[in-house]
Amino acid sequence: MSLTVVGSVAFDALETPFGKRDKILGGAATHFGLSASFFTEVKAVGVVGGDFGDEEWAVFDRHHINTDDIEIVPDGKTFFWSGRYDYDMNTAHTLDTQLNVFETFEPKLSEHSKNSKLLFLANILPMLQKSVREQCPNAEFVAMDTMNFWITSMKDALIETIKVVDCIIINDAEARQLTDEPNIHKAAKAIMDLGLKAVVIKRGEYGATLFTKDNYFAAPAYPLESVFDPTGAGDTFAGGFMGYLAAHKEITEETLRRAMIYGSVMASFNVEKFGTERVDALDYPEINQRFKAFKQMTHFDDIPFEKASSAA
Repeated sequence: MSLTVVGSVAFDALETPFGKRDKILGGAATHFGLSASFFTEVKAVGVVGGDFGDEEWAVFDRHHINTDDIEIVPDGKTFFWSGRYDYDMNTAHTLDTQLNVFETFEPKLSEHSKNSKLLFLANILPMLQKSVREQCPNAEFVAMDTMNFWITSMKDALIETIKVVDCIIINDAEARQLTDEPNIHKAAKAIMDLGLKAVVIKRGEYGATLFTKDNYFAAPAYPLESVFDPTGAGDTFAGGFMGYLAAHKEITEETLRRAMIYGSVMASFNVEKFGTERVDALDYPEINQRFKAFKQMTHFDDIPFEKASSAA
């Protein structure tokens, strides 16, 4: 099944304890699209400025991502974000944000993009997310992302958007903030009660958890010795998750669970280098090998415990 993503295409400047990059390709739609492209056909919807060059377009081309619906504003500048990570890689310190052409972004979807069976609404204004959802009435599975800023500033509008999608992928702090529930299980249930089919809660270095109506599934994070840059890891996870689902004719509990593992696999690669560098250079044998490693990590024999009888 085809997959459309709507979100940011950007330039990032990053600094971590392990290095620095002054200007690299980033953005939610970029990270998501690269990850998903290993599983299915991806159509990206976004906006860039005239400073978005051949080198950046080549990344999309290498992965056969359809960019027909990425609008180009020739006299504008592409969205730019600068951030720093300390040794606590779970927290990004924003140094600079320049919305540029993204400030007036109004997603323009071609009929080709509107007809995708799966749709991912990356982190943009909730009203824009809802508008895009309404333009895609035939989408069979729609997932979305959001952030703490929207939860604080326009919670009611965000909840109305959540009600028209099938799945939300957010982190644990956002789930608690959205529902005012300190317990993550109660928070997930409260979000499910808005009418969703699935809630995915990301927990950084501790993995991610899938909640459905009657089931619960936890995927660990892959143990890495070196984490260079976590920027885009959440979108890369979402890309692996949605890309895997799009590769199947039917979305079941089992495909959702495997999609969680593939999302975790893709996110684990993303953090090994800066920006898109690692996922851009990825190949299928590496993905399959890490998937098998995940399976081995989480496998155990179903042998019930039997208490030894005491000696006579």
